[in-house]
Amino acid sequence: MGDPLGIGPEIIVKTLADPAIRRSARFLVFGLHGCLLDAAERAGVEPFWRKVPAHSALAESGASHDILVLDDDRFADAAHLARQGEARPSREGGAASFQFVEDAIASTRRKPGDPLRADAIVTAPISKEAWALAGRSKYPGHTELLATRFQSKRVAMMFDSPTLRVVLATIHVPLMDLQGLLTIGRVFDPIDLGNDALRRLGVERPRIAVCGLNPHAGEGGLFGDEEQRLIEPAIRLAQEAGIDARGPFPADTVFNRAVRGEFDLVVAMYHDQGLIPVKLLAWDSAVNVTLGLPVVRTSPDHGTAFDIARQNKADAGSLSRAVELAVRMSAISDAD
Repeated sequence: MGDPLGIGPEIIVKTLADPAIRRSARFLVFGLHGCLLDAAERAGVEPFWRKVPAHSALAESGASHDILVLDDDRFADAAHLARQGEARPSREGGAASFQFVEDAIASTRRKPGDPLRADAIVTAPISKEAWALAGRSKYPGHTELLATRFQSKRVAMMFDSPTLRVVLATIHVPLMDLQGLLTIGRVFDPIDLGNDALRRLGVERPRIAVCGLNPHAGEGGLFGDEEQRLIEPAIRLAQEAGIDARGPFPADTVFNRAVRGEFDLVVAMYHDQGLIPVKLLAWDSAVNVTLGLPVVRTSPDHGTAFDIARQNKADAGSLSRAVELAVRMSAISDAD
């Protein structure tokens, strides 16, 4: 559900209200039932799911239902804040949303054939500030938590949209820390993981553009040498591995080239370098995919939107695409 005080409940209700999406898979919703009921009432949607208490024997008995809501009564304080109309980062919302992710991860580790086993995780937005308030600041976001729990040594965030695909070399880090974090391996990994992901999605030979870090991609070393020391060697490694990777290109022009069809994927060096063009061009359709995990994980590319929570104003387009892509990628994984 993500943070129950944000728009997560609303976009889940609106997404799963689509009959075509409901027919595509079976769904387990980890969250607070009262928040879903409230969102459904505001949206004029008749509840279409079955609710059972989470962590109870009843959960397995209800798992045959197409949409099963696992209602977690351990977070009554968060449910109370939601009923009071609170919409802000909070310790209560942070603790609840963190546990929902933990429970989703646990569901993917159940044995094949278990009625509560999940093949993919789709996460609604969380508040990183709320996680910190709940004492979970060790994990800046979903990606870091998932990488830790699945013991994945290499992960990357890829943003998929009909207009543009972008994968990030670094994720949730301060800009001032990039100098100590960016390495040849850190640039090579998203190239390699992104190439593999696109091939699995049907792109036979992905064409990958790699951004420079500095203005004008360093201008031959005049504006920084990271391109020569780190990025160019990573591109050469990728090319030696048979990957069609090119660059480094100035970030202020390469995204236009990708949108025009010259590249299938752009590797950005840091969060905003890659996310600004994605959110500008595909605000309501981009999907975040975590590469490098043993399970499929997707999410919408927006945040909790506390400012419009509980107002029936949220657009569920990105979450709907996240669900559709998770179903598609799960089918590919099963075929493998």
